Amino acid sequence: MGYLIATLAIGLFFLILHNFTELNLKQKLIATLVVFLVILSALFYNNQSNAQSQKTLDVITKFKQGKSIKCQDKEVNNTNYSLSVGTYTFIGKNKTSAEGLMINVSACE
Repeated sequence: MGYLIATLAIGLFFLILHNFTELNLKQKLIATLVVFLVILSALFYNNQSNAQSQKTLDVITKFKQGKSIKCQDKEVNNTNYSLSVGTYTFIGKNKTSAEGLMINVSACE
């Protein structure tokens, strides 16, 4: 999906550049502002995505090291929970107090 959006943005950028000499000053300023806002939005999204990925990796690393993690007012550790890597979910193990509980990694600190 990201590649499609990037391709459309680049196509729009070249379309604007193609007709840039025919635009008046106000239109040129608006076009420049739009391009600038698109670039800032992409940078913001990328930073937020990287921060969330790093947080998820930190939680998983702590879990694999055997440390307790705080998730939704519960203590998650590898004694009572197992990690589903495909969905990044902690699943309560059988015959424990956490049996049947599922907690998403993104809900952890």
